Amino acid sequence: MMDTSIIIVSYNTKEVLKNCIESVYANTKDLNFEVIVVDNDSKDGTKELITRTFSKHKNFLYIQNRENYGFSKANNIGIKKSSGKFVLFLNSDTLFNQNTIKKMIDFMSKFPKCGAATCKVLLTTGAIDDSCHRGFPTPWNAFCHFSGLSKIFPRTKLFGGYNLGFLDLSKTHTIDALAGSFMFVRREAGEDAGWWDEDYFFYGEDLDFCYTLWHKGWEVYYYPDTFITHLKGVSGGIKKVSKEITTADEKTRKLATKWRFNAMRIFYKKHYEQKYPWVITRLVFAGIALKEKLS
Repeated sequence: MMDTSIIIVSYNTKEVLKNCIESVYANTKDLNFEVIVVDNDSKDGTKELITRTFSKHKNFLYIQNRENYGFSKANNIGIKKSSGKFVLFLNSDTLFNQNTIKKMIDFMSKFPKCGAATCKVLLTTGAIDDSCHRGFPTPWNAFCHFSGLSKIFPRTKLFGGYNLGFLDLSKTHTIDALAGSFMFVRREAGEDAGWWDEDYFFYGEDLDFCYTLWHKGWEVYYYPDTFITHLKGVSGGIKKVSKEITTADEKTRKLATKWRFNAMRIFYKKHYEQKYPWVITRLVFAGIALKEKLS
């Protein structure tokens, strides 16, 4: 069995994808791994560039989808072609650090109940990408986040639950959820969770995956002893941090905004609607609608 299968979903990000894959090969030595690119019908010449550059590698596979299937379905397509004991779901707009995979394998081997883990994910500014260190978006956590209370009191459990700001980011610990930009998954755990919920097109699916893992008895970890760099939002085009390098056109940016808020509704309906009184549900959906309109 392969040590690790690296699955990268791509959509119109050929140059950053090329850089990403090059960083994987340059910083992953003496391991039995494969790289599987699942392309969601890119129109920017991704197939030509990527296959020309990397087809010489023994364990490289390029899958061309006939349409944009979204993040979850594309990952599930990649999984069917993978054979690794571990599966790394990696965004195309990331750059590897030396020995990242080896360190993650060593870590996972010491924690057999760890179903998924992330390393420290850094933005190009050097700041941590807070999406890699998440609490679940309960109504209270979401309210504190979107009202700004979590920014005022980031290190308190009462108000800082959305990004778990009260935990020490220099130390290894369990978290509720991590980001799909770097998700290192034990195959056994992924199969137990049923892999990715294809109701999510883009955004929210990583939270859902982690929620399912926890409810299946697995644990999710943040492991800061290695890192990657995340350009963040290149394909979707709605993140300020990558606004100067995004490849997304206006149509894609509008769709990404729509997918983002649809994901909030799907997650709440699936996991929280039966747990909270109807009045809370009404307030949550009203808040989502208002935030979407303002966006």
